Amino acid sequence: MKIVPVVLSGGSGTRLWPLSRAVLPKQLLPLVTDNTMLQETLTRLSSWADVSDPIVVCGNDHRFLVAEQLRQVNLNPASIVLEPIARNTAPAIAAAAISLKEQDVLMLVLPADHVITDVAAFEAAVRRASVAAEQGKLVTFGIEPTHAETGYGYIQSGNALNGAEGAFDVARFVEKPNAETAQQYVDAGNFYWNSGMFLFKPAVFLSELAQYAPNMVSAVAKAVEQSYKDLDFVRLHEASFAESPSDSIDYAVMEKTKLAAIVPASIGWNDVGSWTALKDVQPNDADGNATRGDVYLKDVKNTLIRAEGRFVAAVGVEDLLIVETGDAVLVAHRDCAQDVKSIVDHLKASGRSEHQMHPRVYRPWGWYEGIDIGERFQVKRIMVKPGERLSLQMHHHRAEHWVVVSGSAMITVDDVSKLYTENESTYIPIGSTHRLENPGKLPLHLIEVQSGSYLGEDDIVRYEDTYGRS
Repeated sequence: MKIVPVVLSGGSGTRLWPLSRAVLPKQLLPLVTDNTMLQETLTRLSSWADVSDPIVVCGNDHRFLVAEQLRQVNLNPASIVLEPIARNTAPAIAAAAISLKEQDVLMLVLPADHVITDVAAFEAAVRRASVAAEQGKLVTFGIEPTHAETGYGYIQSGNALNGAEGAFDVARFVEKPNAETAQQYVDAGNFYWNSGMFLFKPAVFLSELAQYAPNMVSAVAKAVEQSYKDLDFVRLHEASFAESPSDSIDYAVMEKTKLAAIVPASIGWNDVGSWTALKDVQPNDADGNATRGDVYLKDVKNTLIRAEGRFVAAVGVEDLLIVETGDAVLVAHRDCAQDVKSIVDHLKASGRSEHQMHPRVYRPWGWYEGIDIGERFQVKRIMVKPGERLSLQMHHHRAEHWVVVSGSAMITVDDVSKLYTENESTYIPIGSTHRLENPGKLPLHLIEVQSGSYLGEDDIVRYEDTYGRS
């Protein structure tokens, strides 16, 4: 039976701030390898037999980044489904299941932000689980614990399933335990970390969901029925999807159904839920340090240092987490890794933007990055991908000066279009209709200087847009 991967690319990963942010969350970042977590999730399946093109479910704000990251690794998804609002995992999975319910397939539900180092063992676990799933079970994968972890929920296995070697009934799900209870679970030998990965027939899942969460099924079914294509994306109907309760698959179905089964697995799994978790899955030097970027160490032990753009030096420290980005630096004791979320809460409450976006902001045509800002001026660096173009637009409150650094720029101001190359510049007066395009085969880089009484991103009137934003 064919397996259809359904990859959930939602969530914000607040415990990995300042690297992970709302508009660029951890699943879209290259945390462990040069590939992003989303790319790693999908490419580890690429050589498996009987695996169909994936369905990726993500939020509207991430749609172009997801599409671009799939293109970079030559993956053609069956569809990219856009959630109009966040409703947790159960409605997202239900939307994919409804689209597949008439097909004789198994759904392999995978979060997009997990590390799995033993891919062969993972595939073997999926093959074991497929036997139970074909028998009508809702199978979850339980990670064989390596220590008494208090940051994960646990699943207790019950009786072995007949005719499905390596699969067991689920005895119960338990919440994140304290240290003493976690050790008891590990010692018992039949408790496993809850991985959040599942395998089942779409129709079986929907039948159980209809029994335990009928309002969710009806709302999501309406959202799928009224969905529509937008470029390469499938947009779920917003009002219908909003009627669905917000719930996880565990609470909505798995903890209630009599069809739950578990396949234990030892696959080098980590959900990378904190900076200490990320350190654990990276190479450490002889002193227990994990570094990335331009880093200098002297007499440093058991420390993670990640430098995204600047030189970072550490001397005579230990047990720290040090993360540098373009606009923020995190310094924390490794025992306080879970408290990073409080920083994000503070930023939200203070009305700041550092939890929301990086200085470099990605757009479907490329990206822009803030360089400097002051009273009545702002300087940005802009990159436009080959063959792409910005919207035809106008600003009420600012003028713009563009200097081409490299590449070719076709610039339209009102009704005049002209080609500009390296070291050439032009001026966009306030109120002028204008557009920037890259007609070349290389990335276009330019510097933009804005001046005026108001420089916010909402001072933009789009008349025409290739990406449907006008």
